[in-house]
Order: sequence, then C-alpha cells, then structure tokens
Amino acid sequence: MASLKDIRLRIESTKNTQQITRAMKLTSAAKLRKAQINITNMRPYALSLRQVIADIVVTQKISHPLMDTHPEVKKVLLVVLTSDRGLCGGFNSNINRFADTYIRENKNKYEKMDLFFIGRKGHDFFMKKGAKPVEYITKLDKDISFDLASHVADRLLKRYLAGDYDEIRLIYNEFKSAIAQVVTAETLIPISTEASTFTEERNKALFSKELIFEPNLEAIIEDLLIKYFDLQVYRAMSESVASEHGARMTAMENATNNAKTVINNLTLTYNKLRQEKITTELTEITSGAEALK
Repeated sequence: MASLKDIRLRIESTKNTQQITRAMKLTSAAKLRKAQINITNMRPYALSLRQVIADIVVTQKISHPLMDTHPEVKKVLLVVLTSDRGLCGGFNSNINRFADTYIRENKNKYEKMDLFFIGRKGHDFFMKKGAKPVEYITKLDKDISFDLASHVADRLLKRYLAGDYDEIRLIYNEFKSAIAQVVTAETLIPISTEASTFTEERNKALFSKELIFEPNLEAIIEDLLIKYFDLQVYRAMSESVASEHGARMTAMENATNNAKTVINNLTLTYNKLRQEKITTELTEITSGAEALK
C-alpha cells in the first residue's frame, strides 16, 4: 500500500495536471471562437463564387482543364489533412483510420494512388506503415493563413495540370460544432459546376445570360477557378483548425473532470489511511498505558 507521502505527491501532481488541462481548454475555447467566425464569414463567399463560375460555364458553354472530368479515373492524389499536435481526442486518429480504410478499399481500383500530407500526425501515422508521400507540409501549429493555403493549392494545381493525376481528393474533419466533427472526403479537382442556378426553374435564376465579359471570358474563368480552388483549400484548412480546437477543448474538459475525480478518490484514500494510522497509534498508546498500571 502507498504511504501517506506518496499519496500526497500524487494529489499534488494531479492538481498540477488539472491546471494545465484547464488552461488548455480555455485557450482552445478562445481560438475556437475566432475560427468559427472565420468559417461563418467564408462559407457564403465560397458558395456564391462557385455559383458564379457554374452559371458562366452553363450559359457560355465554356470548358477548362480544371473542370474537365476524365472518362476513366486511373491516377488519384489523396490529400490527408491532420494537425501537428495531439491532445485533441480522436481528431487525428479518426482521419487516419478513415484514410487507411479508404486506401485499402480502393488501392486495386486505380493504377496509381499517391499521398499528400498536410499536418505531422497523418504523416507520422502512414510513415509507420511504410507509406511514403509525394510531399508533406507540417508546422501548422500557428493560425492558418490564406497565403499558406494558396501555396498548398499552387502545388496541387501544378501536379494536376502536369497530368500526374486524374483527380485530387481531400480527407479532413468538417466542423459542425464544438463537440461534433465529421470526417469528410471530397473531390477538389476537377471542380464541379453543379451549383448553377440555371438547373432550377427559369424564374428562379439569379444570373443573367446577357453579359459582356472584359477583358475576355477565358481569362476571367481561369482567374475565378484558381481563386475558387485557393479558397476551397483555405476553407478546408480552416474547418480542420476549428475542428481541432473543438476536439481539444472537449478532450481537455474531460481530462479536467477526470482529474477532479482522481483527486477526490485520492483524498478519500489519504484521509482513510491517515485516520487508520491515528487510530493505530491511539490504540498503541492506550495499550501501553494499560500495561503500566
């Protein structure tokens, strides 16, 4: 049985851990609020930009390599987006398991399936399995910026336009709430044009067919597609950051509550052991006094 000193040390150690987990919870809560505002402001813009591109494509009958689908997909680049740090519950493990299952189920379906990692946790997980990525980006512990997302998107575009891949797919955690994150797999390229308002009834269309484009239609659509792709990568990274903070806040709250339970149990054990020692000493004193009579 542990001594009173050992139990006191365990109680103090658990209290110190509880202070750390409580501080991490408060920090993640503050960062989560900022990330939520960022996502809320970004989603309407991303949806509107996609609708504008789709309406131009539908009305002007224009095509672009970033929108052209391949009749048979043979080469796929799988982008796995995780975090650099842990202590966030099942945030990273859920993505890694999903990606691992996805690869095992589809590796025989395609001639080529490569990996592109954003975040250290995904890279480390698959490296242990012997899977080498074509490229990986780490050091995402700071706030995600649009410049970083644009840099990542540019790397992906170069590989796609060079003909290395027929599709580029992304696996990440989509933010739903502070306690709910959903692992999502979506196709980044080719860009879908299914958001056109002209797929609805004519009187509901929000886009006019009578347009004059300046300088020219091809330059405009290419610029919009690149901006949209950069925005999609930035949105996914922002969703992942918000999900990470939400998962960490929940995990640290659970850890803080568990530490409180452990402290209460240790305190109860300490008091019982202390009372037992006091009772034993009183019994010995009383017995000694009786023996002297």
